[in-house]
Formats: sequence, C-alpha cells, structure tokens
Amino acid sequence: MLADKARLYLETSVLSYMVARPSRDLVVTAHQEITQEWWEQREPRFEVFVSDLVHLEAARGDHEAAGKRLEIIKPFAVLESVAETRALAAVYLKDIPLPTMAGADALHLALAAWHEMDFLLTWNCRHIANGVVRRRLAEINQHRGILSPTICTPEELLYGFENME
Repeated sequence: MLADKARLYLETSVLSYMVARPSRDLVVTAHQEITQEWWEQREPRFEVFVSDLVHLEAARGDHEAAGKRLEIIKPFAVLESVAETRALAAVYLKDIPLPTMAGADALHLALAAWHEMDFLLTWNCRHIANGVVRRRLAEINQHRGILSPTICTPEELLYGFENME
C-alpha cells in the first residue's frame, strides 16, 4: 500500500482531452477514453497540483470548453510561477533544447521540478513527454541538484497499481 499519495502536476493537455468533444480521429479518441479512465480510476490516488499557467491555458479557446476545464481543476492546489521557476524554464529552453515557441512547456517542466512533484502528467509528447526531453531534463536537474518528476501520459499511469494497494 502507498503510505502517502504521490504528488502529481497536471499539465493542460490532459484537461483538453478530458473535456473535448468526441473526435473522429482514432488516436485522439483513444487518448480521450484513456484520459477519462485515468481520471475515474487513478486520479484519486494522487495529490494533484496545477499551476497559474495551467489556469491561464485552460481559460483560453472555446468559452464552453474553457469553463469545463476550469471547473474540473477547481479542487487542486495551485503552484505559482516564481522567479526561480521562470529562470529554470529559461535554462530548459536553452539546454534541452526546446524551440522558443515551447516556453510554456519549459515552464510546466520547471514548475513540476522546482515544486518537487513525483509525476508530471501530460499528453504533450512533442515538448514534454518525449524521450529526448526526459533524458536531457534529468541530466540538467541532476547537475543542479534538483529531482526530476517522472513525466508520463495518462496511459502510462493507468496500469501497475494492482500490487501497490
């Protein structure tokens, strides 16, 4: 049995899959279904955090969808972007390297690392849940004495709890 709940940073892409209209794209549909299954079965096993950045991103776009995204994150504690997280994000942008347009993604990584999250949950496989990013992030953080969160998708955190209860 897990003594304490693991700390999980919930990145905005998961919220988008959670509330989006059903897709005709089979991969997107699968991600939507996996996200809903994770939310129902596994979310209660974690101490979930979001950030001020997640709130900003969740509020964008279609008014109805934004309202749904903001509603489902109401219960979660909010991590603030502070000078240290912004500085760390700048290091990630430069040293991972990430494209300049991925500044928000670098900040998600920094927020999760700086606030000592056990997991960062995302569907963003281009700039966050990416093998190259994971490896370089671990190297940078180890050099700086920062623990890296385990970065994963809802699918990766859906299974494997059977022997932990």
